[in-house]
Amino acid sequence: MDRKITEKHRKSPLATPTSLSSNATTDIAGALTALLADVFALYLKTKNFHWHMSGPHFRDYHLMLDEQSEQIFAMTDDIAERARKIGGTTVRSIGHISRVQRLLDNDADFVTPDDMLAELREDNLTLVSLMKETHALCDEHGDIATASLIENWVDEAERRAWFLFETTRGAK
Repeated sequence: MDRKITEKHRKSPLATPTSLSSNATTDIAGALTALLADVFALYLKTKNFHWHMSGPHFRDYHLMLDEQSEQIFAMTDDIAERARKIGGTTVRSIGHISRVQRLLDNDADFVTPDDMLAELREDNLTLVSLMKETHALCDEHGDIATASLIENWVDEAERRAWFLFETTRGAK
């Protein structure tokens, strides 16, 4: 009996109340899920580079990437919860993330510090572009709450990109 009840609840729809249309919920939750996958990818790449940093500026770069990774990770819960609040679902596993992420991983055995910072700068700028696309979708569906959150995340990503740019400005 308990197994039947558990199975019934597992398969039952979430039916989260929302003022958005079902099309809006589907579109925006889907966009937020892809965005969340990209944010997790950027978080892990930033931590990867933080862990594998080397060279004469090790301490400064290591600390900067640690700060940036914390800021990136802080977005994850807000993105996922927003998708749920509007009646959608979101990522469920690492495999799910890898299937929908658009930012590329970097599994190289060695990456120079300058290349690490340049790659992260470009990834943050790509994330800005993806967030702006999601913002436009929110505007189209009248979802001002999600759009408002995205505006803050765009500002944070632009700031990260700026720091990464200025840090590599004197690079050869």
